[in-house]
Amino acid sequence: MPARQRLPLLAEREAELSTCAYCPKLCRATCPVSDALPSEAVTPWGKMTSAFDVARTGKLDAERAELAWACTGCLRCREACDHRNPVTETLDDARADYVALGRGPASVLQLLERREQVEAEHAAAVTALRQQPGVSPTAETALLLGCRYARELPDVARDAIRLAVRLTGRPVRLLSGCCGAWQQAAGARNAAQASRERLAGELRDTGSRTARLLVLDPGCALPLRELDPLTLVELAARHIDQLSVASGQDKGLRYHDSCSLGRGLGLYEEPRRLLSAVLGEPALEFAFNRSAARCSGAGGLLPVSMPDVARTIAQRRRQEHEELGGGTIVTSCASSLSLFRKQGVPAADLITVLARGLVPDG
Repeated sequence: MPARQRLPLLAEREAELSTCAYCPKLCRATCPVSDALPSEAVTPWGKMTSAFDVARTGKLDAERAELAWACTGCLRCREACDHRNPVTETLDDARADYVALGRGPASVLQLLERREQVEAEHAAAVTALRQQPGVSPTAETALLLGCRYARELPDVARDAIRLAVRLTGRPVRLLSGCCGAWQQAAGARNAAQASRERLAGELRDTGSRTARLLVLDPGCALPLRELDPLTLVELAARHIDQLSVASGQDKGLRYHDSCSLGRGLGLYEEPRRLLSAVLGEPALEFAFNRSAARCSGAGGLLPVSMPDVARTIAQRRRQEHEELGGGTIVTSCASSLSLFRKQGVPAADLITVLARGLVPDG
């Protein structure tokens, strides 16, 4: 018999859970996970209903716990919901409760066991990038690259540094802290909050003033809203006059709306204007774009909790891309970029494309 467990955090989400539990499932077609894995249990309705049942009955088993991680956090179900129900945030609360009880996918729990090592690797990667031109430990403008960019995509991180320095006209200070996004998605609520608090402290300069915060990864900007972050996409949009059509720039670029930049931050037109500025023409589009854009499968730690499903979702985006004529996918999400490339899809980061279009000095 499943163990009976009391979940105090889930009690705070009773309204959100019941809204989904008694809904006629209009959002089922929006979820990339249930689209790739046909199962009622992994629809937004199914995941929320499962958490609702656990919260009401206290009955928790491994299978129910793992359902909370069958979500990329793409927010597409929220767009289809008349109530704009916060499914992602509610499932994050469920994950935190389940992890506190020692439940969750084994792969996620193993990742949490290596949390200190992962954070140390990120700090070391940032330290190496501090050797780049334009980086200064005393700069008033701080730049947060994001864990994935610093550790796995240092080429994009270098482009981001160059772009930030050129557009602001001043040096930047690289932050080694973490926004806490991946810890939150893993179910480590306290660790995520501690990471954000450390980052806020690091943001203060020696004069006890809070530095201006620029952020490369939109997925980091979302949990740091209290610090008033400015994404590099927004910064570039403010200085679009410093961008021009780059010679030799590939024209066959198809823009993929990242979930964090688009549905999360509401930035749809800015990246399109920027791409037009450096391409000399609008970028190609997916059939489903802007608020209806389909997820790459890379968010919410899905590649860790359900790697086969994540690959299936990415392969479907690849198929759509090829059916529309192929070319190179441009995205503003580090996780999407990595997953696309692992599936053999030609992919580039939006920041790299913009950096190529910087107007030459002088």
